[in-house]
Amino acid sequence: MRWKGQRKSTNVEYSRGGRMARGGAKMGIGTIAVVLIISFVTGKNPLSLMQMVGGSQQRSAPQTVNAPRSAAEKELEDFAVTILASTEDAWQAEFKRRGSNYPKPRMKIFSGNVSTACGVNSEATGPFYCPGDQKVYLAVSFFNQLKRMGAPGDFAQAYVIAHEVGHHIQNVTGTEKKMRAMQQRDPRNAKKYSVMLELQADCYAGVWAALSEKQRNWLESGDVEEGLQAAASIGDDTLQRNAGRRVDTESFTHGSSEQRIYWLRKGMSTGDLSQCDTFK
Repeated sequence: MRWKGQRKSTNVEYSRGGRMARGGAKMGIGTIAVVLIISFVTGKNPLSLMQMVGGSQQRSAPQTVNAPRSAAEKELEDFAVTILASTEDAWQAEFKRRGSNYPKPRMKIFSGNVSTACGVNSEATGPFYCPGDQKVYLAVSFFNQLKRMGAPGDFAQAYVIAHEVGHHIQNVTGTEKKMRAMQQRDPRNAKKYSVMLELQADCYAGVWAALSEKQRNWLESGDVEEGLQAAASIGDDTLQRNAGRRVDTESFTHGSSEQRIYWLRKGMSTGDLSQCDTFK
């Protein structure tokens, strides 16, 4: 992606080096990676898993301390806020075309632990969106984890951010609230509804890619393939196999690799929000 020199978003907050007041050391990246994979596979809250691994290190609220950034971390942060800006421009134009306003989400770039309207979370959670405060939370260390999961490249990283912004769109349009109501009415199929929501966010990420490319003409050869590889690498079935488990479709929370590729590609090929109705 030809992203350098593009506009950066100002809707950004930073919380570097956050850690728990008690319990001392942060988990190593290897442990975080294992917790992340188990979370994807089982659908369990990564924090609960971390409590099992790390004992009592999460007994009190996180405190933020300033930590120096390496050149590589700074570049990743610059990349993230540039991608966020591109989502702002793409969705603002699209919402305007449809006769409404686009309320921009904020992004919080953090390391260690972070307090949100959805509770306390850590780097092990991976990127996530919190409807309660309308913020996308991102630890850039996840991008290195993404490479280890078989999804390198800047467009793969951009897809992850655009996916979380897709959850913001679901929040402001009411889709997320409707899905939660469906889960309450039909708890036995709660995970299936979660899959539908995640696949729609994948489709929205694809729509962003199409709209943003028209505005910026910044995609390069191989970028689309990077995004599709990322979608394949974080499919529930692939994560389960990589964790040495049998594939259990009943435990899926995000969708299979095939499903994630399909909906991301559909969004990219159509550039049309109305084509992303995964709930049909």
